[in-house]
Amino acid sequence: MSALRSPASRILWSFVVIGGLVVALGDFLFATTLWFSWDAEGLRRVFQTIAVGVLGPASYEGGLASAVLGAVLHVLMATAFVAIYALVARRFPSLLARPVVLGVLYGVVLYVVMNFVVMPLSRVGRSPSFAHPDWIAWAVLAHMVFGVVCVLFARRALRHDAP
Repeated sequence: MSALRSPASRILWSFVVIGGLVVALGDFLFATTLWFSWDAEGLRRVFQTIAVGVLGPASYEGGLASAVLGAVLHVLMATAFVAIYALVARRFPSLLARPVVLGVLYGVVLYVVMNFVVMPLSRVGRSPSFAHPDWIAWAVLAHMVFGVVCVLFARRALRHDAP
């Protein structure tokens, strides 16, 4: 029988990591489909674009090394999204009750934080998608899906078999 632990429960970090990988893969597929090509150059470029946040425009001259940095950063951020939700939900278990509704809301929060806090504070600056309302709509929708995935994996990370 599955039960939710008390607010002081431990987190099953394997589910946080798997959730982060699922979110990272989903975002990679989304970004590659919408903005990049599926050839080697496009696949490298998607991750170099993430590394711009740390390296600035020099990321595009960094070859495979900057692409690997971008991929690592991407997975770490996606995993952090799941971990943050799990940590907060551990304190407020009601955040696990309605994963679709709360996940959609969490996805909107993720979009806002990434585009209005993280990117402006990084070497990216203002999000390039602001010039394209259709890109914004697609990105918000994608983040809503990612939010649901985050909540589902955070929920699983906080569940255990009752003793």
